[in-house]
Formats: sequence, C-alpha cells, structure tokens
Amino acid sequence: MIVTQRLRLEALDRSTAEAIVAGERGGRAWHPDFPRLDDRGAARGFLGHGDETFGCLLIVDAATGLAVGTIGFFGPPDNGGLVMIGYGLVEPARGAGYATEAVRAVIAYAFAHDGVRTIAAETLLGNTASQRVLAKSGFALNETADGTCYFSLDR
Repeated sequence: MIVTQRLRLEALDRSTAEAIVAGERGGRAWHPDFPRLDDRGAARGFLGHGDETFGCLLIVDAATGLAVGTIGFFGPPDNGGLVMIGYGLVEPARGAGYATEAVRAVIAYAFAHDGVRTIAAETLLGNTASQRVLAKSGFALNETADGTCYFSLDR
C-alpha cells in the first residue's frame, strides 16, 4: 500500500480484480460510480500479466474509505527500463488534485526500483485534464500522433 496525504493506493489482488472486471460490488467500499470501463480494463490487464510489483492499485479516498479509481502499470519494466502507467477517477473525484497526488506517488514508487529508468503515459488528444496532471507531475510531451499524446519521464 502507498499512502499519500489524502489517498491510499491499495494493490489489487486476484479476487478484487475479478470483482472489478465483473462489476460485482459484493459489499465492497466502492464509490457508486466505480468501477468505470477503464477500471475494468486495468483489472483485466493486471489479471493478464499478474505482476504484483508493477500491478494495478485502487485509488481510495482516505476521508471516505471509498475506491474512486485505479492507477498502475501495464506490466514490469522492459529490457530498457521502461514502464507505462495509466490512471483514472470516477467523475465526482476529478478536479480535486487526486490524480496528480496518485501519479506522483506512483512515480516515487517506480523510481525506487533500480530497473526503472523511464515512465511513459499516453492520453487522448482531447483529454487536457490528464495532460495537465502529467505535466504537473514532471512528464514531458514527446509526440502527438493519431489523436494520442505520448508522455515520458526519465529518472
């Protein structure tokens, strides 16, 4: 678990990931709008690669105890030390700085591992809020192509 000022980033286990994919709330402490389609995709990705060190985490609002999104890695670092991250929040949790807080915590976590040299992320061209999160977190825009913005952050 990674703890920030206002959030807890809790590592998914197989059971929780399967529940997210299926949308089975089962008394879990999830915001009413969680899981989103993107959260289901993140959980599917985790189930596909199953890496616990570079997996998927629930973004939990510490004040309410509710899961409000997911953040994590698309798998372990490649041979060049590159990891890719993705993240998202339910609509009511957006605009409060939670995404930036979570991204910065994941950056610190990733760079604490010697094998990570670069963190990459991408957004849709129209997703300016996510682009601002990445810029505030130190990422550089490398390229825009086919409606996608490609960002990276080097150690």
